[in-house]
Amino acid sequence: MRTLIFDTDIGVDDAFALAYAARTQHLLGITTVFGNVPVGQAVKNARLFCGKMAIEAEVYRGCSRPLAPSAPAALHGQDGLGDAFENEYSDRAPGAVQFIIDSVRAQPHQITLVAIGPLTNIATAINQAPDIIPLVKELVIMGGAFGTDGHSGNVTPFSEFNIWKDPHAADQVLTSALKVVVIPLDVTHKVLISGEEVQRLNQPVLSAICRPYLAYSLAKEGFSGMALHDTLAVAWLTLPQAFTLTDSPLRVITEGIACGQTVRKLSALASRQDPFAGLPAQRVALGVDADAVRAHFFATLTAP
Repeated sequence: MRTLIFDTDIGVDDAFALAYAARTQHLLGITTVFGNVPVGQAVKNARLFCGKMAIEAEVYRGCSRPLAPSAPAALHGQDGLGDAFENEYSDRAPGAVQFIIDSVRAQPHQITLVAIGPLTNIATAINQAPDIIPLVKELVIMGGAFGTDGHSGNVTPFSEFNIWKDPHAADQVLTSALKVVVIPLDVTHKVLISGEEVQRLNQPVLSAICRPYLAYSLAKEGFSGMALHDTLAVAWLTLPQAFTLTDSPLRVITEGIACGQTVRKLSALASRQDPFAGLPAQRVALGVDADAVRAHFFATLTAP
């Protein structure tokens, strides 16, 4: 069991991941960030979901905009949680970035950061306090796409949503000395759950919030179900043996038609200009035992 700071722009699949994390890890706090919804709504959503699911964790308010502008989306309903519940919670909360900095300094080498939204909070924290970089136990990111088995971007042909929302922050984080594990669409698209299986979890809150998400999937892809995208960042912590990883320096393209694309160094051949020169190798999951991850997820969420 890890001690986690759970960084999220909480939408539907984020909520599934949070429910899973609450049952498998120790949540030190939930830091919110803009992304699926504005950051104030993310604070309200985190509090609402924790209240509905009896999750005890303090919620913190993080960054409200990317390091450079990008566009909105409403896949998760207008409120980010499927418009399933009235939400009277306050959007005021202590600062997320300072919470990350203070927590890592207070518990060096003990805290794992799990980031399943744009990486703005993480980039801001390491920019403000670079001394925390070697003190973070690990940073696990759900984000990016590298084209394995045809799994490329989900918001452009190149770019995954979390990275695309703040590519400059992502490039800063992935090129830093943080110990990073990236869980990209290459593996998350392989771990699917049908609408019927959601019902069999016997988790009424999860069933309620995912209805617009399932409807969108059915309309766009002909599948009444969803990929357990963000949940796989937590699954890495619970079942690392289910993942196949490769080590490589990483970059994020920050402009042009491929803005938001994650790229890794594929060759050791010399080149005149090497954008990976001097960068640390990060770990990227490019394979997954989907059956093992699904089985553990179902067993965890259906347990009393």
